[in-house]
Amino acid sequence: MDTTRVSSTAFDGTPQAPAHARKFVRQVLGEWRLSHLAEDAVLLTSELVTNAVLHAGTGVELTCRLDVDATPAKLEIEVDDHHPARTIPPAGKPPSGDATSGRGLALAGMLADAWGVTYTKRAKRVWVRMEIGDGFEPPEQPGQLGMLPVVPLETLHVGVLVADLDGVVESWNTEAEKLLGWQAEQVVGRSLKDLVAWQGHGPYALSLIDTLALCRWRGEARMRHRDGGLVPVYVSQLRSRGHAGDRRSIWMVVPAEHRSVLTPPSAPLRREAGRRIKELLDHDLPFTELLDTIAKIVQVSSGGEAAYVLLSAENGNRFGVAAGAGATAGLVGVLAAGVFGPECRTPVMVEDLLAGDVELADQLRARSMACAPLLVGGAVIGYLVVTAARPGHFDQELTISLQHIAGQVAVPVQRGRLAEQDRAHRGRLSFLAEAGELLAGVHDEELIAALTAQLVVPKIATWAAVYLTDLTGMTRLAHVWHSDERNNADLRKSLPAIPRSALDQVDWPIGPENVLAFPLLTQGRSYGALVIGRTEPTLPLELADLLADLCRLVSLNLHTAMLYARQATTSRVLQRSLLPMRVAPMPGLESAVVYEPAEEGADVGGDFYDLFTVADHWCFALGDVCGSGPEAAAVTGLARHAVRLLAKEHYTVSDILDRLNHALLEEGDEGRFLSLLCGELTPLPQGGALCTIASAGHPPPLRLRPGGEVRAMATPQLLLGIEANARFHVETFELAPEEVLLCVTDGVTERRNGDRLLDDGDGLAALLSGCTGLSAHAVAERVRHAVETFAPDPSQDDVALLVIKASAALRQGVR
Repeated sequence: MDTTRVSSTAFDGTPQAPAHARKFVRQVLGEWRLSHLAEDAVLLTSELVTNAVLHAGTGVELTCRLDVDATPAKLEIEVDDHHPARTIPPAGKPPSGDATSGRGLALAGMLADAWGVTYTKRAKRVWVRMEIGDGFEPPEQPGQLGMLPVVPLETLHVGVLVADLDGVVESWNTEAEKLLGWQAEQVVGRSLKDLVAWQGHGPYALSLIDTLALCRWRGEARMRHRDGGLVPVYVSQLRSRGHAGDRRSIWMVVPAEHRSVLTPPSAPLRREAGRRIKELLDHDLPFTELLDTIAKIVQVSSGGEAAYVLLSAENGNRFGVAAGAGATAGLVGVLAAGVFGPECRTPVMVEDLLAGDVELADQLRARSMACAPLLVGGAVIGYLVVTAARPGHFDQELTISLQHIAGQVAVPVQRGRLAEQDRAHRGRLSFLAEAGELLAGVHDEELIAALTAQLVVPKIATWAAVYLTDLTGMTRLAHVWHSDERNNADLRKSLPAIPRSALDQVDWPIGPENVLAFPLLTQGRSYGALVIGRTEPTLPLELADLLADLCRLVSLNLHTAMLYARQATTSRVLQRSLLPMRVAPMPGLESAVVYEPAEEGADVGGDFYDLFTVADHWCFALGDVCGSGPEAAAVTGLARHAVRLLAKEHYTVSDILDRLNHALLEEGDEGRFLSLLCGELTPLPQGGALCTIASAGHPPPLRLRPGGEVRAMATPQLLLGIEANARFHVETFELAPEEVLLCVTDGVTERRNGDRLLDDGDGLAALLSGCTGLSAHAVAERVRHAVETFAPDPSQDDVALLVIKASAALRQGVR
């Protein structure tokens, strides 16, 4: 049982303050049966209040606190002023008899058992402590069993009257007649307004009619006696439903001096809530801790099952959960409008949420609720809310208590909120910038899912899972990530791999964390969901908005990745159609090809090759389109297919170059030039082959003899696609057995390392001269490796090379 007694008051910093303080302390000590301490306590109080008024010049708050559980029991008197810069000098000896000041602290040192000074940013508190000796009788605690004041039965009258919600009296008992003098027939049918001198108190007082509409109410009032006087009474009201379903208000009325008969049991925690809030605000707490502590104080002091601090979003029209205490599992983001709105500036009590706002009842998981707005400058910045699972749990007195607390914390909360919003805004931008940078250019859905989960854990959640929905509508679990990586496997097993219902309707497995799901939506299409688990009971509105922004960013990246994947698949199929399905077998000749497009992810670039048979000879081509990428690949397709088609029609090499030159000019694509090396190989009976070749602006092929001699075998001519009247000629030579013919594009000869090219000083010829005795595949690999290692940076151009090596003798049966 809490036996601590507290009584507080406040005075303006005027010369009358010490007199008011003396009267207050004497009255409180009389009620607490401490009259034997009154003279010393009143003297100490008078001196301390006088010092505060004279030296601080601000308003003064006076608090008397009695702790009978302490050993020994003690009485503390605290005097607060609002000028902490004015320090208190140390107590010394009492001043001389003619001194006019300085006695206060000297008296504190002489009369009190202890004294001290506490400084905060906004106030200075001087306190004295007096220990209570033997023989002390604890003061009565109203509402405690066996300690209620004794009320003589002959003077106690409990009047009972019934009125409808319009205030018309319907019933009046004999005890009411004894208390107020009116007989039943004189008041039934009259309005209570004629019988009650109603006067609300405080800025949130209700009218008489509004009070009758309350489910439960207790308070003081004055009622008119039949003789014309006003009788101070204490009223306990209960609203009930009649047989016909009509609501009635039942009043139980006793004389004011007998109020203990109707007052509820004391609520020490609620009584102490204001003091605890005041002490809380004296400390410079982090904003989140401040809100959490306020929620805990409200929840404990109100007797509710849960309490929340709601704060408005940036536009001021939405209110989201900023902190919670009690049964708050799973509460997240913005609450249903209902009673929460910028225009609601008075406290509200709802007896049964299911009767008026089912959505809010579901969100709060409660039946009854009381709330009070946080007002700053007339604007609602948030709410204090307390809830309970059963209807009718709270009374109207609680709303007044809540509003008192709301008035205390509104300005500090707003000040901390503005600072926190500024910090959170910077952090939010930083987080989203980091996420955007991390996801930028990522075209792999699996990698996006993995990065998203790791962005969230552990900054926002204990674990995260990303579900992806493909273009067919199939949803699957793509990635999971736990702050403790050892739990990743168990987490994946606990979550559905392929949900059987919509993601917003999945019954997520409940563990030690609260599970929340956020959809990945963009352009009206779902790309899956981000599912997180948090140990914290609520998700503040700022974090909910941050996760919503992150999900939009992830959705856009998934949308781009899916489009890219679809386009890449289409492009890959088309590009692969531009490459030969296979290199034609060449009896008596050995061939090898190296082909590496410069563009990442491309199968075909601006370089191309082909090797095929026509009747009794072979044709080969190696070309390079100006540029790279899909545009170059389009010209590549035209050139490769034209060469093959013309060769099959038995056009000569020079005719093939003429026709292809005209075809490129007819396309009209300015700047699309083509270098082409085209040739025919006719087998010779003694081995080797006769080579007919022409080079249209292409690097000439190199022939390697068995002795290591290397020679260029063609003269470069004009590029294709430049001049319509260009004519091309061919050159013929014999490729003897064991000789190698190397054909390359400029991606080989012009491979760059700083200012130096690979072919500077006949570098390619020197490289080839060292390949005597090697197979065609070995030569191709050595040249490829030389190109790759020539510079530390990757090549920026397509690389293609064709190696042909003649054997000692031809096999028969060539077609």
